[in-house]
Amino acid sequence: MNDEKKMTTRKHGRHLRVPVLPDEEAAIKRNAAATGLSIAAYLRNVGVGYEVRGILDLVQVQDLARVNGDLGRLGGLLKLWLTNDERTAGFTPATIRALLAKIEATQDELRAVMSRIVRG
Repeated sequence: MNDEKKMTTRKHGRHLRVPVLPDEEAAIKRNAAATGLSIAAYLRNVGVGYEVRGILDLVQVQDLARVNGDLGRLGGLLKLWLTNDERTAGFTPATIRALLAKIEATQDELRAVMSRIVRG
């Protein structure tokens, strides 16, 4: 029974040999690296039809989270000013315009990250 169990692991499983051209090899290695998987794991996932998710998606999600946090902080400052909070008494109109410009720039950055994600 122990020998049966040992034979069903990947280490003792069957190995497939697939001839590829040099440019195909480079593309496979590049794609595997982009997903954060080993070449064997990448080819196994693609071969059995699993969806291969790239680490680039995770990086872009982190970018979105950072930009979203920036928008939240800037929005909080604007909200303080709109409620006439005493902490914002020293805010000049130029400061508010700069804050609004930063919010707009951050929204543009958010749109750019979303576009990169959609385009793949």
